[in-house]
Amino acid sequence: MRKQIAAANWKMNGTYQQGEKLLNDILKEEIVLAAHQQVVFAAPFPFLIMANSEVADEPNYFIAAQNCYNKKSGAYTGEVSVDMLESINIKFCVIGHSERREYFNESNAVLAEKINLLLEKNITPIFCCGESLNIREANTQNTYVATQLQESLFHLTAAQMSKVVIAYEPIWAIGTGKTASSAQAQEMHAHLRSVLANQFGKDVANEISILYGGSVKAANAVEIFSQPDVDGGLVGGASLIAEEFVAIIKALK
Repeated sequence: MRKQIAAANWKMNGTYQQGEKLLNDILKEEIVLAAHQQVVFAAPFPFLIMANSEVADEPNYFIAAQNCYNKKSGAYTGEVSVDMLESINIKFCVIGHSERREYFNESNAVLAEKINLLLEKNITPIFCCGESLNIREANTQNTYVATQLQESLFHLTAAQMSKVVIAYEPIWAIGTGKTASSAQAQEMHAHLRSVLANQFGKDVANEISILYGGSVKAANAVEIFSQPDVDGGLVGGASLIAEEFVAIIKALK
């Protein structure tokens, strides 16, 4: 069975102390994950070492960085390299989130460079893709999202691609309270899997976890995660509330 993943994206929220308390409140629930289930906390850079220590003894719980730079090292003041993440034993990294694409002008080509660096260090990329409202209304979302995959991932070998996690995030449903229906989510996830199958083969495509990221909360997680091509969620606001995220973890297939 594909990995089923509940990934928390804390974004730029909370203090060190609040992040530590949030982790402790979630971990004290002692949710025992099945072998195919994973929980990932994408914490801000200053919290990574603390967070990794908190989950060190928790099977199938991991910490992710929210971003990395697309160069190996150098005079890039304020940036964080993949080597730095590896040196503190980070196993996942979110890249290409819609906010990074929109506010920081990250291109598909830049994300391809990040993918290469992460895979060199055996850090699992959580690659975000998704369309804005105007693209959805024009009914061109399938082509748009396929292009994101093609330009950032199609240079990989099948073996490399099998190590990537995809997160589909309809931008019009992030932080808006709007959510794609479970049928809409399944339709896009199935499309993404077919795009991957055409490039890398069905066996590889069927191994890749594709997460849904668009206003997932406790109230809708079970329905969304029940869809056959939805393998969990990349969760924003609800991941900052312990009881909400606990319920989302428990909603995993």
